[in-house]
Amino acid sequence: MVEPVAIPPPPDPSTGKGQLALELGHTPAQGEADFLVGEGNVLAHGRLLAFPHWPDPITLLIGPVSSGKSHLARIFADRSGARFAGVADLEAFATEGGQSPLIVEDVDRLAYDEAGLFHLLNQSMRETRPLLLTAREDVANWPLATDDVRSRARRATAFTLELTDDIQLSHMFVKLFGDRQIKVDPKVVGYLVARMERSTEEVALLADLMDRLALARGTAITRSIAAAALDRRREARGEASNEQDWDTQDDE
Repeated sequence: MVEPVAIPPPPDPSTGKGQLALELGHTPAQGEADFLVGEGNVLAHGRLLAFPHWPDPITLLIGPVSSGKSHLARIFADRSGARFAGVADLEAFATEGGQSPLIVEDVDRLAYDEAGLFHLLNQSMRETRPLLLTAREDVANWPLATDDVRSRARRATAFTLELTDDIQLSHMFVKLFGDRQIKVDPKVVGYLVARMERSTEEVALLADLMDRLALARGTAITRSIAAAALDRRREARGEASNEQDWDTQDDE
């Protein structure tokens, strides 16, 4: 059970003051039925559902923060029994050998041992061991000391995850609010999608910010909450405020 933790929320833009809110926490729904399939991820989703009938052993998922890489990794783990490899585990798994599936997340971000990753990739290709890798960047941009790992990682079947349209962005908002057990008027979601920076990371940041603002005000998530969140995100990017967003007539 998650203990409530008191956090200082961002100041309420309508009053210039903040109040203490309780951050109760939430657990993202990461079951197979919870994954939002769209044009930008349907091929990656299909690849994981096709297991164990993969024509080659290594799959690489590339995408920004909150694009669904970890969700797909969890689906793969549930379907295949794959284990998640920790930063210090790669050499041991390579030495262990065998064909039990493995998952290596954020392979381009965490401090994985490069020699261990090299040996694991070799072992996967040699013994056709299913291996799922996730990364934010294309293999060409991985911070590697040598080209040995890069040349082997390029042999993976790679899929790029992205949101491609307003419907997918809207569905992502609905899911993130649903994870928090929050109901939001579809008009508010449409208002956000029409004005936001278009990325999966931005959806996640806005959903969290609106949740905190609503807790601070003690209200539901309304269009004025959405406007405040959009304004804060503009400020964070060094952009000018858009006063037109502060029309709150639809909050009534």
